[in-house]
Amino acid sequence: MKKLASLALLVIMGCGTNYKATDKKMTKNLDPVPYGETITEAELKTHLYTYASDEFEGRDTGAPGQKKAVAYLRDEYKNLDIAAAQKDGNYFQNVPLVKGSDLKSELTLNGKEYLFEDQFLTFAANDKGIKNISEIEYIGYGVDDEKYSDYKGKNLEGKVVLIKLGEPKNADGTYIISGTEEPTKWSAYLRQEMASKVNAARENKVKGLFFYVEDDYPRFKAQLPYVKKGGRMKLKSNDKNDFFYYFVNTELAKAINPTIIDDATAKNISINAKLTIADEINEINSENVAAIIKGDEKPDEYIIISAHLDHEGIKDGKIYNGADDDGSGTVAILEIAEAFKKAKAEGNGPKRSIVFLHVTGEEKGLLGSRYYTDYNPIFPLENTVTNLNIDMIGRIDPKRKEGDRNYIYLIGSDKLSTELHEISEAANAKYTNIELDYTFNDENDKNRYYYRSDHYNFAKNNIPVIFYFNGTHDDYHKPTDTVEKINYDLLTNRTRLVFYTAWELANRENKVVVDKATETK
Repeated sequence: MKKLASLALLVIMGCGTNYKATDKKMTKNLDPVPYGETITEAELKTHLYTYASDEFEGRDTGAPGQKKAVAYLRDEYKNLDIAAAQKDGNYFQNVPLVKGSDLKSELTLNGKEYLFEDQFLTFAANDKGIKNISEIEYIGYGVDDEKYSDYKGKNLEGKVVLIKLGEPKNADGTYIISGTEEPTKWSAYLRQEMASKVNAARENKVKGLFFYVEDDYPRFKAQLPYVKKGGRMKLKSNDKNDFFYYFVNTELAKAINPTIIDDATAKNISINAKLTIADEINEINSENVAAIIKGDEKPDEYIIISAHLDHEGIKDGKIYNGADDDGSGTVAILEIAEAFKKAKAEGNGPKRSIVFLHVTGEEKGLLGSRYYTDYNPIFPLENTVTNLNIDMIGRIDPKRKEGDRNYIYLIGSDKLSTELHEISEAANAKYTNIELDYTFNDENDKNRYYYRSDHYNFAKNNIPVIFYFNGTHDDYHKPTDTVEKINYDLLTNRTRLVFYTAWELANRENKVVVDKATETK
């Protein structure tokens, strides 16, 4: 492993010829340990006993408890005298959401009426209106990957498209994309497959999507009553192409393309269809919270430390406090922010800017982080050096051996940048000596955690990430995830690990190299 140059040497090399600036940098105390030690069990516990209390009502996205949570975070940053990230001084980044309370549509295809819910349905409210459809493009699986794409060479902008479940295989039964018998995100898990294929359609500017979900359709239908109660949210779309999508059963799919079950060959299908969308859309406002400590030398380069501020709210009269998920990550950021602020006050501020980003709607589908990256980044993504994402760091995975508690699962550190992984390892060896467990970093890990927390929205934009995670436990997504079950000594040491890693990233001369970039649209 290549050794890092000392920070003191980097400061001397980067000072230029300005005497006063050089003199100031030469006197800096570049030892982060005194600041890391300000992160304490007592302060983490005090924050968490408030943040994950019944008063905050489980912090459901858009609900009164979530409003209390964001107010608490804002007030803490004000008390620390850490500035809002936005230029107007507002700590809140409004995240516009919609929640369908009454989903209903009518469809007539080639003279036959098909019933919403029985033959086709959606979980996301679409914009009202009448769509006259004269043709549908069948493109097989709807996969859009650099190794295989159903969209490549086709101009589908403004078109209505039909796709089905699955992904292509080679003649020997292996998957084309993975090259093995293991499926990829395009078919491994239904929820992930749905999201990947719907996003691919959006990115290719498709107007409408009919998604044949085969034998899974009854499961979708069974979930619809929950959705009608307002259980599903999505980002409010400003798409000019008025995108809509529906899941369809076998009867409707075969009415459009009789050979859909056995054939993935693309074809243009002439039809005479009228789709009337009558969904009632309820708009909801929620907020990300963002604060910043500006860098002294490279203020336009950003390290983003993130955690999600929301949880499950109240269900059947029970409060889902979410002490670990993700109260632990939220209060960790507050303590990390305080440590950097103390360093700044003593003349040892970071070279690069540190952004403290608390995102909403993670439990609803990574909505707050997706809004930040895909819709309205406060700071340019091309200037964002790294995202360190903290989601559940206060407990112990019960699958671990008894006594094997000084660990943290790391996910993503080597996915885009070899250098980031090396810096992470070095920081831990130097300062915290935690076992860095990469079990869930395996490409073949069936949990697919790399795609399931807010870091992924940064990673998909080729921003190197590290996801800090203690694993799930018996209280995961239950009302029993409460503050007295947190291991505060572990929470403290894990929080310090994130701080020291951020310190190294913020103060090194060059930003980390992205040597494993993936194709983005």
